[in-house]
Amino acid sequence: MITLKVSKEIESVCPCFVGAAVEATVQNSPYAAGLWQEIEQWGERYRRELTTETLKQLSGIEATRRVYKACGKDPSRYRPAAEALIRRMLQGKQLYHIDTLVDLINLASIRYGYSIGGFDADRFCGDTLTLGVGREGEPYEGIGRGALNIAGLPVYRDSQGGVGTPTSDHERTKITLSTTHVLILVNGYDGRQEQVEANARYLQELLQKYAHSDGGTLTIYR
Repeated sequence: MITLKVSKEIESVCPCFVGAAVEATVQNSPYAAGLWQEIEQWGERYRRELTTETLKQLSGIEATRRVYKACGKDPSRYRPAAEALIRRMLQGKQLYHIDTLVDLINLASIRYGYSIGGFDADRFCGDTLTLGVGREGEPYEGIGRGALNIAGLPVYRDSQGGVGTPTSDHERTKITLSTTHVLILVNGYDGRQEQVEANARYLQELLQKYAHSDGGTLTIYR
């Protein structure tokens, strides 16, 4: 089990933060047709109900943007992942097909509006992740983005350095087709534990449905 800690830095800008961690044994695959049908259904629903402006009012997204600003980061330049995914749908663009694990994490993020970190848990250094704030000049390679300036972004660090932000996770601990052990983190900067926990349970259902998993364990942390 990975130990999760929230730093004083985060507590000072978001005292209500609550997170949910799902750790599970899984089997990944390149593509799951049923999963993509679910993703497309949510895209259709959001195109009926939201605009690129009203999307920012979703509780999880609004709170994450607020924390970015409190930490000195522009959330319109470094968009939280949930906002970026739904925004892309609202613009009529296809989401990228990555692999089943990443795609189901994206669906869970879209469904609840929380930015979710998904990691190959066997690639962590040490047994503890601490949620803090990125520093100037801190090295970080975002997945598919190259060097990313994480100064002012909430960031999870293991003993080697940063592994995840709400904008992009790190190449070092990314999920691949060979991943069999995942840690998935739901970040509730809005403090709504019921919703955060519901999002995590939904993730467990998706893991059972599409990743040959028993759903693993769920832990709430703050």
